[in-house]
Formats: sequence, C-alpha cells, structure tokens
Amino acid sequence: MRNRLKKNYIRFARTSLVLVYLVILAGAVVRMTGSGMGCPDWPKCFGYLIPPTEASQLNWSPGKAFDKGQVIIRDEALLLARADFVTGTDFESGNWEPYTRHDYAVFNAAHTWTEYINRLLGALAGLSILIMAGCSLAWWPERRSRVIFAWLTVLAIGFQGWLGATVVYSVLAPVRITLHMMMALVLVGMLLWIVFRSEEGRRVRTYDRLTARLWMATVALSLLQILLGTQVRQYVDDQTDILGYGARDQWLANPTWVFYVHRSFSALLLLLHLWVAYRIATLRLGFRKIFPTLGVLLLILVSGLAMAYLDFPWGSQPIHLVMASVLFGLQWYLLLEMQRAARAGISL
Repeated sequence: MRNRLKKNYIRFARTSLVLVYLVILAGAVVRMTGSGMGCPDWPKCFGYLIPPTEASQLNWSPGKAFDKGQVIIRDEALLLARADFVTGTDFESGNWEPYTRHDYAVFNAAHTWTEYINRLLGALAGLSILIMAGCSLAWWPERRSRVIFAWLTVLAIGFQGWLGATVVYSVLAPVRITLHMMMALVLVGMLLWIVFRSEEGRRVRTYDRLTARLWMATVALSLLQILLGTQVRQYVDDQTDILGYGARDQWLANPTWVFYVHRSFSALLLLLHLWVAYRIATLRLGFRKIFPTLGVLLLILVSGLAMAYLDFPWGSQPIHLVMASVLFGLQWYLLLEMQRAARAGISL
C-alpha cells in the first residue's frame, strides 16, 4: 500500500504540474479575450456552480426559483438572492441584496465560459496537489521533507486561489494580476522540485563552476525580464481600455521607458543563453535541456517582435506569456541539475 502511494505521489506531482501549466495557458487566453470579469463573483460564477449560458437566466421573471446567493442583473447592478425562494408576480426588493465587492454587472456568455474553464482547471490543479500531498504521507517515516514540502505546495495553491479572488474583487487591478502570475511561477518551481527530487537515480552531469554561475545570473535576469514584461502588459492593458481592441496599431505608439528596457534585455538574455549553451556543448557537460530552452526562447522573441512590430497578431500574447512560463520551468530544472552535479562532486 505504501509503495503504491509513493508512486501516486510522483504521478500526481507530474499531473499537477501539467494542470498548472494549463491554468497559465487558460489565464493567457482569458487575458487575450478580455474575459477576466466573465465571472464577476468568486468562487461561484453569477452564483452558480455551472454558469449561465444566456442573459435571460440572469433576468428577473415571475414564478422563477432562486437559491440563496444566486445572481440577477437588474438596473445595471448585481443582486444576490437573500434566501431560497420563488418569485411572485411583482419584483420584491426585500428578497435581494446588492453585490458590494464591485459594481461590474455585464454578462457575455463567451467571456463567462472562458473564465469558468480557467477556474475549473485551477480547481482541478488544486485537487491534484491535495491528492499528491495525501499520498506523500507514505514517505513520512523515511523522508519527512517530502511530506512537509508537499503540504507547503497545498498552502501555495490555496494562496493562489485567494489571489485569484482578489483579482476579481479588484476588477482586474494590474498589480494583483502580476502577483497572481508570479505565484503561478512559484507553484511551477515547487512542483518541478518535487518531480526532480523523485528522479535522483538519473545520470549526474558534469559540473562547471563558471557555467553554473552564468546560468544562475541568466535565471535571475530572466525573472527580472518577466517582471518588466508585466509592466509592459499593464501599459498595453491601459491603452486597450482607452483606445479599444480595434486600435492595436496604436497600443505601443508611445511606449514608456520600461518597454525599451524590456526589449533591450531580450538581446542580453539571448546572448547569455547562447554563451551557456556554447560552454555546455564545447565542455561536454551533458545538460541537454539547454537546447529545448533555446527553442522556447526563440518562440518568445518571435512572439514579442510580432506584438511590437506587427500590431499584436492573434495568439501572440498568450504564446508570449505561456512560453515565458515554460522557459522558467526549463531554466529552473536545469539549475537543479547543475546543483545536483555540484553535490555529486563530478566537475571539470
């Protein structure tokens, strides 16, 4: 029984990692389509476990049954049912209370279901992480650190869910969106660490101190680049609100200095990645993940250039965001491999 739980522990760690990446992808689609407020409440969606598909479901009508907490839109405001009841022939305000978290009251079926799928994937990721933590208990007599770290991951996904709620309550405040994104990367890092520690029998590569230090600097600067990218995205979001989605060619007409720093940083990071790849290849260190890392970096650069110079073609924004998170995952895993080689004492 314990051996089976141990195997399920790593299986659910890998499943959780895939689901977290799917959540990041879904979040990118939400951003691209402007669906962030598709569900204006949390954790339900218009007070429903399964959201409505038509605006008529959110209208008041006589002889209609409502459960406590279900929502209607009336006079451009959200109203919540105070209790379970069936409507009479006339609207009775005493049966309703205003939604006070914010004043956003718009229904768009496509936006609602896009955001709902995003939340559903998040819930599945949380459930998978919880099962992983439960299975980790089988390791308690031997490696308590695995159990503790697994349950810390449960706390992390719970905190991420709370951040998601604050994003909705703030009506998509840019700072909270940024925190939400960075926490997703923290979860990726934690799950990759769990997966990595389960593969301790894999072949150890050769350690080179200069290459490892260069790679640590590359990872640190990449995280800074992601933060700069969130600032550029916030600026683009502001321009979108002002100019509308039809004015894509004007979103970066007068960018801030952050955009230019972000663009210049891309060249620096490319050079650092190529330098590390050159050392890994010529010194035969064996860290093969550097090559898919270069491929992902190329996709990021191409999608970034497309947004800047081709007026944000369809799909370029989610590709840029998702590939940035994939890049971080590859970088982090490669850094863990270098640290393992250092501990093993296999160096040039």
